[in-house]
Amino acid sequence: MTDFRSFRASAVVLRHTNWGEADRILTLYAREQGLIRAVAKGARKITSRKAGHLQPFTHATLQLAKGRDLFIVTQAETVNAFLPLHDDLVKTGNAAYAAELLLRFSYENEGANPALFRLLVETLERVEKEDDAWLPIRYYEMRLLDAVGFRPQLFECANCGREILPEDQYFSFTAGGVICPRCGGGIPNLAPISLETLKYLRHFQRSSYREASRARPSPEVRKEAEALMQGYFAYLLERQLNAPDFLKEIKR
Repeated sequence: MTDFRSFRASAVVLRHTNWGEADRILTLYAREQGLIRAVAKGARKITSRKAGHLQPFTHATLQLAKGRDLFIVTQAETVNAFLPLHDDLVKTGNAAYAAELLLRFSYENEGANPALFRLLVETLERVEKEDDAWLPIRYYEMRLLDAVGFRPQLFECANCGREILPEDQYFSFTAGGVICPRCGGGIPNLAPISLETLKYLRHFQRSSYREASRARPSPEVRKEAEALMQGYFAYLLERQLNAPDFLKEIKR
């Protein structure tokens, strides 16, 4: 963690909340500092020059000073406002999901994780530009799991260690991976995973985004993969996420 009294940070605004009469408290993910909170004094005033640079999902360069409890934003300059994310409710929901996941798996002042910061920015860029966010979000989920130490085991049985054969399998949230049919009969609370869905999840786990973007999964595979990943996240976090419900309401 930076010890200077004032420093510059490249950060994405994950969320903000109103504080006092005119201030805002920002939850930020910064490239060199990780998850931090800061107060933007006067940000809710009509005359504030900083307000436009501090909206959710904005990538900004900030000058931060150390306050007693929180950092204080003294200057802000937008790098990318990701405006289309605010103009389309589905894009808003997907950006909120990416931000929520990162927030749930991060701890304040745990330090820098430049790879995770880059993944977040790249994912916001992909959600902004692409008509369908299914692939950017599934790829983000898999890469985030890698980065935070919960990489699912997809090539060997998470129970017996045998190589997974080309057939339908099970997935165990508890074991964090695929369970072969031989073991699956004796283990409770398993989710089925089809061969096709497993193939795509493996592809996302070991491929670059350019390679992964060639994937053309069927609607059934898309639905199964999404449900599986959200079930795994709910198990890891011991809570349901908010953004998926928001997305479902929009799509209805």
